Order: sequence, then C-alpha cells, then structure tokens
Amino acid sequence: MPSKLWPYITPGIPDDLFENLPGIPLTQRELRLLLISQMRLKPDSILWDIGAGTGTIPVEVGLLCPQGQVIAVERDEDVANLIKCNCDRFEVKNVEVIQGNAPECLQTIQQHPERVCIEGGKNIQEILTAVWDYLPTSGRVVATAANLESLYAISQGFSQLRARNIEVVQSAVNRLETRGFSQTFVAADPIFIISGEKLD
Repeated sequence: MPSKLWPYITPGIPDDLFENLPGIPLTQRELRLLLISQMRLKPDSILWDIGAGTGTIPVEVGLLCPQGQVIAVERDEDVANLIKCNCDRFEVKNVEVIQGNAPECLQTIQQHPERVCIEGGKNIQEILTAVWDYLPTSGRVVATAANLESLYAISQGFSQLRARNIEVVQSAVNRLETRGFSQTFVAADPIFIISGEKLD
C-alpha cells in the first residue's frame, strides 16, 4: 500500500528517503530489490527480518504486503527506535519491532514466520538453525553474507538442515555519482544472497 512519501506500488525506495544513524548499515536500494525478489512473498506473508538495521526491508515489505506482517528483530535500542521512526515516516502499520538478541529472543515472538530474512551477524549459523524450527513446510530463508566466512557458515547451515532449492546470487551494482566536475560509476560493496526452502 503506497504512502505519501512513496506513492508507488513498486519497491525500490531511494536510500536518502530513509532516516539513518552514523555507523548503522543501510541495505542499498538495488540490494534490497534482489533480497525481496528472493523472498517470494505472498500478499499475507509473515516475515521475520533478523538484524533489521535501518529498517529498509521492513518498510519495503510492509508496503508491498499490506495484509502481511513483518517482525523486525534488532538488538540495539537506538537502532530499534530508528526502525520504528522509518515505519512511521512511510506510514507502515504492519511492522512490529522486537528489541533483543537473536536467537534467544525468537521464542518470545507469537507469530511464526513463512519467510525469514537474516541480514548478517556473527552467529548467523546459529540463527539459521534456530529459525528453521519455526518455519512451516515450504517456508523460505534468505540470508546475506558480506564475507567468505559468513557464506561458508550459511552454506554449511543449509546443508545440515537439508534445505532445498538453494540459490546463491552475488550482487554487482554500480551507481553513477558526481565526483567534483565529473560523473563516474561507483561500485557498491558486493554481497552474497543465499536462499533455501524447508520442504520436509
């Protein structure tokens, strides 16, 4: 459902429309589009976004799936408040923000997910294993890895959980930016996006 700030039905909100805090990662627009496409959302999907950061994914998914529900999990109080601020900014009403450490706080969430997005974290394999128990058959996890160690941990986790229909995509995004008197293409940091399904 469009908002006044983003009156369109398509995702891809420009980064500068979000409030942010110094040092808090913001999932860039092009990466957001890749992540959302891998989620295979339905109009009434329930999504857990673990490590929600600035709240860009909850806002985009909340607008895309007005009948659905997004649970945004973030350990830091200031960052959790930032997610709430961005949801208010875009008039998104179907996002609940949980402040806590995953995976310990997951057991307090009443609504079980059909989709899970894991945006990094040192204990990403532990989080992956924990959320798997909450997923129904045909549930789907999409995780991001910014380094080889995280990619290996997620791959190993999916293997141990016997995930099916695994896909791995590496982003390669360049943006045109003005530098001095010239316009040049600047590369965004590449990330891996790994997705898998629970089929049994």
